[in-house]
Amino acid sequence: MGNATSSPSGADSLPVSLLRQWTTERDQWLHDHPKPWSPETEAEYHRLSSGAIDRWLDQGMGSCLLREPAHSSIVADAFHHFDGTRYTLHSFVVMPNHVHLLLSLGKNATLADIIATWKRFSATAINKAAGRSGAFWMDDYFDRIIRNWDHFIAVARYIRNNPRKGKLPASSSVLHSAPWVRRLLS
Repeated sequence: MGNATSSPSGADSLPVSLLRQWTTERDQWLHDHPKPWSPETEAEYHRLSSGAIDRWLDQGMGSCLLREPAHSSIVADAFHHFDGTRYTLHSFVVMPNHVHLLLSLGKNATLADIIATWKRFSATAINKAAGRSGAFWMDDYFDRIIRNWDHFIAVARYIRNNPRKGKLPASSSVLHSAPWVRRLLS
């Protein structure tokens, strides 16, 4: 099982100065903490690295093209397209300038290939709908392996609470949880 976060073009959703600061701090931390890591050290890495990015993204920087319902629907439909065949989708949220997903990969599926497919399809469709061209998604994404049941629940809860944490009206995001995940979190 995995969790992935990606956002539209990093230069748009996050200022270049913040990305440089984050890269410098991450590189220094990695230098100071060589692998192999203990589970506690790995948790600290994820908290420090992706936590900063998540906080900045939740501030709603950039053009926030995913705030448009037509655009966020394109992304949500792309996520649903291969659900049950290439992967099992547990939960996702499409925020105005980024997404979070919780899924289990199917046999012979790779996260990189699946995300590349989503990005290619949704970027093409959203750029066409918005009358624009060029890069839409940032090149990279942040992922992590779900280590245990408590971690799964924490990530599912984080995804569910992300719009509220970002102080967004319901119309500014698309939230999906599999029925069993909704029951589990209620």
